[in-house]
Amino acid sequence: MIFSKDWSKATEMSAVFVDAPGPHSELRIAPLSVPTPTNTQVLVKVYAAGVNRADLAQRAGIYPPHPGESEVLGLEVAGIVVAVGDDSNRHWLDQAVFGLVPGGGYAEYAVIEADQLFHKPADWSFVQAAATAEVFLTAYQALFAIGGLTAGGAALVHAGASGVGTAAIQLAHSIGAKVAVTVGSTEKAKACKELGASVAIEYKTTDFTTELSQSFKKGFDVIIDPIAADYLAKDLQVLALDGKIVVLAMMGGRKVAEFDLAPMFKKRGQLICSTLRNRTNSYKAELVAKLTKDFYQAFVSGAIKPVIGLALPWQQVEVAHQQIATNQLVGKAVLQIIG
Repeated sequence: MIFSKDWSKATEMSAVFVDAPGPHSELRIAPLSVPTPTNTQVLVKVYAAGVNRADLAQRAGIYPPHPGESEVLGLEVAGIVVAVGDDSNRHWLDQAVFGLVPGGGYAEYAVIEADQLFHKPADWSFVQAAATAEVFLTAYQALFAIGGLTAGGAALVHAGASGVGTAAIQLAHSIGAKVAVTVGSTEKAKACKELGASVAIEYKTTDFTTELSQSFKKGFDVIIDPIAADYLAKDLQVLALDGKIVVLAMMGGRKVAEFDLAPMFKKRGQLICSTLRNRTNSYKAELVAKLTKDFYQAFVSGAIKPVIGLALPWQQVEVAHQQIATNQLVGKAVLQIIG
């Protein structure tokens, strides 16, 4: 392992652990050994960590880390590279970076695959950087890698004010696609329109299928759906010919009471379930490379940026989880490890 000359070579750190994963779990900060990067990894001193709904699912005991990965919560971090596992990655030393981790993000140090790193734009804070990788890679994958969205197309994004939703709006709008969203409040609808959504439906008071059938008569080429359950039948009503419904989560439940496949055949539609955490390292590296190629300059220029709904010291991680669980935020929650 090769170290930065400015690093103290700490062997112990603090990290957030889950006691008794399940409905009554508790979080605590406790000591843990600093992880050692492999030949393909770098060691990052974490300045900030993104908070994702997947963290809450892991805490609840329904989304455990893969065998061999850290049981510490957290799927994305931003910080400074303080050590590398191989000389081939020496150029990353002392660089400000951000990226995905398979676990272990809520900690003072984390290891990241070198080919999955992003350089932090100079004008960005570490909080902004920590709020970017998971949501923009997820949105990019759903819209383009899976959905095949192109200029002139149309995308419907459920939970439009979420981290993934705010990322998807910006990405789709930037290529010249039309975007509609469903949201839970007037405040969230306003925020989504400011990001580029042309239509924002408040699902608590309006049937989105009725409204969108009028304003998007050809339907949607891609529908990003983290709700599932009874939303799927509604999605099908507004799906375009050859359209794709990309299901990212099951916030509305894992079972569908009734789903008529006949309209799906008529529209030649596709229903695709997708995750990011359990993808291979090579898949993630390729996705990082594609997002970098297509949109990194938009990050640098400020044309596209993460939406921060909450930034708290990591000792207040419980508050961040509560805010996400109750759908209070527009954009991402971030834990500040340093600063």
